[in-house]
Amino acid sequence: MKVQVRERRLPQARDRPRSSAISVRKTGPMTTKAGSMPAVQASGSGNSMLWLTDQTGFDSLACEGYMRLSDSPDISAAVNTIARLVGSMTIHLRRANEHGDERVHNELSRVVDINPNRLMTRSSFIQWIVRTLYLDGRGNCIVAPITDRGRLRELLPIPSAYTALYPSGLYDYRVAINGREYLPESLLHFAINPGSYYPWKGDGFTVTLSTVANSLKQAAATETGFLQSKWKPSIIVKVDALADEFSTKAGRRKLLDDYVEGSEAGEPWLIPAESFDVQSIKPLTLSDLALKDFVELDKKTVATILGIPAFVLGVGEFKRDEWNNFISSTIMPLAQTIEQELTKKLVVNPDYFFRFNSRSLLNYSMDELIRAGAEMVDRMAMRRNEWRDWMGLEWDPEMEALLALENYIPADRLGDQKKLVGGET
Repeated sequence: MKVQVRERRLPQARDRPRSSAISVRKTGPMTTKAGSMPAVQASGSGNSMLWLTDQTGFDSLACEGYMRLSDSPDISAAVNTIARLVGSMTIHLRRANEHGDERVHNELSRVVDINPNRLMTRSSFIQWIVRTLYLDGRGNCIVAPITDRGRLRELLPIPSAYTALYPSGLYDYRVAINGREYLPESLLHFAINPGSYYPWKGDGFTVTLSTVANSLKQAAATETGFLQSKWKPSIIVKVDALADEFSTKAGRRKLLDDYVEGSEAGEPWLIPAESFDVQSIKPLTLSDLALKDFVELDKKTVATILGIPAFVLGVGEFKRDEWNNFISSTIMPLAQTIEQELTKKLVVNPDYFFRFNSRSLLNYSMDELIRAGAEMVDRMAMRRNEWRDWMGLEWDPEMEALLALENYIPADRLGDQKKLVGGET
């Protein structure tokens, strides 16, 4: 049985209704007294000519072209902050038992925490995952685990340009890497901001950040164009335009050479009273454009969307409570997304799991660490060596004993006190 497939051709510009077609084209430069100015003609229901400005002024005001999120300095700085924090946390392989969770050191934990592949460290590998999730991957990141006889050897990062995710049936999906199809169970698929139509696929923040990225790009272009513009004179000299020597460019140049540029710094100008009128004006500044207020508003919007404190982007002052909340509400949920995928795909034993160590990211003062450690040691909730580790000190063999009470009695001799056995107090 033969099945005939008819190719469907996308409509070209000439196939669309003319009433909805509006095109903009340059008709070529036109020379005037003010210089060369491009004419822009809009064709549609009628023909009309719209003059904007010269090419230099147009480039200073207009901000054209596609820009990736990674090209925005503020968005890139925010994502880099998140990536560095997540990448700085160690990844522990832990085992759950009847006495609580304990850390496990084996070949699997070494691959994930120290040597994910021969070209990257744990920190750079995790940073690449986070940047791909937020920027190039649009909420998705694919990593290929390489195994040998059931043992994990390395984790290979797959660039988002080589991958594609597409549904298979009603609830399943497939992953294509460089044209080859893979089952999702055989790969590590990290996803953030799950989509409503395809819950297994992350939506990321590209749509919500694109408008803000364009606004920040326009603000940067406006600032650059303003600083580079030559139309900011601080002095205006009014002359008699009827004089022949001032009607041409060469004559005006001769005026500046004779009366202005020839003077020394601080030397007064001597000009004819009947021909000149000098006025000092205040040039337009960036503050007059209120550009700073709009940029700060856009930065706060970026910070709100990504869940970071605004002071990370240079808006406001550092606040420790806000920083600790950022670690708890943004960094740790992202870390849990990564550690859950690692546990789901790489661990076979149900008692084993991966967990990021986030305690070092919280902002503590030295006094707070000392007070908290002292309280834990006094109640025998931790050893003094663990307390020393909080402070960044080395392990001491004499600090392993558990001490208690006001005299710091060793825990194994608490029952030898005379007041407990009927002796003297």
